[in-house]
Amino acid sequence: MAAQKKQQEQADGSRTLFISDLHLDSKTPSVTATLLDFLKRKTDDCRGLYILGDLFEAWVGDDDTSELSDKVAAALSEVADSGTPVYLMHGNRDFLIGEDYARRCGAELLPDPTVIDCHGQRVALSHGDSLCTRDHAYMEFRAQVRDPQWQQHFLSKSLMERYMIAQQVREQSQESNSYKASDIMDVTPAEVVKLLESVKVNTLIHGHTHRPAVHTITLEKPINRSRSATRIVLGDWHQRGWVLEFTDDGYDLRNFPLIEV
Repeated sequence: MAAQKKQQEQADGSRTLFISDLHLDSKTPSVTATLLDFLKRKTDDCRGLYILGDLFEAWVGDDDTSELSDKVAAALSEVADSGTPVYLMHGNRDFLIGEDYARRCGAELLPDPTVIDCHGQRVALSHGDSLCTRDHAYMEFRAQVRDPQWQQHFLSKSLMERYMIAQQVREQSQESNSYKASDIMDVTPAEVVKLLESVKVNTLIHGHTHRPAVHTITLEKPINRSRSATRIVLGDWHQRGWVLEFTDDGYDLRNFPLIEV
């Protein structure tokens, strides 16, 4: 299991927000418009905004500047400048986001998994793809592209070469996924328990699967003297936006309509 990093909340505020799987792309302007509106109107009075992977549909390097990435960086930087810390975690689409772009966003990159103190309880955060161990082909691909040497070699190529490779990988992934059983692409229950036990927490928040829900897990071995754990799955911003809001009184996973453009 990956090394853990404990993230302390440093800002005042009554709530903490979690989002993931926006898959921002120039072809989906309604999602971008909804995010920009969300950042402007919904992130005040926050202890932190956590983006748990796949902020972008694809990311081939921080040197790939675009109007979309510039707008998002400016909006996130404004949130950070207002006093709400912004945290980014890599997803399976944007795992090449680096420190340069995070700096432009005023954000801190988090390792996967990360444990935070959230309104009085310890919570584990993950994108979620590392938990889908029944998808053997994807796990092999993930190990390859997360290797620092592979990334260095990929980033040494020209932008055009990187675009072509990314497009080819995306097409192959879409074709491969069309033949996979639904449960194979979901998290492996045993891996969820393994993660919870390794970091000694009873709550996990993740994205990736595009199956928003709150799951109660009955543990064979107690964690923190409890045989109950909670897995909260964030929703993707395909047809609606999704946000998880934590407060001192609990949490609320909700969706809202996208802005029509």
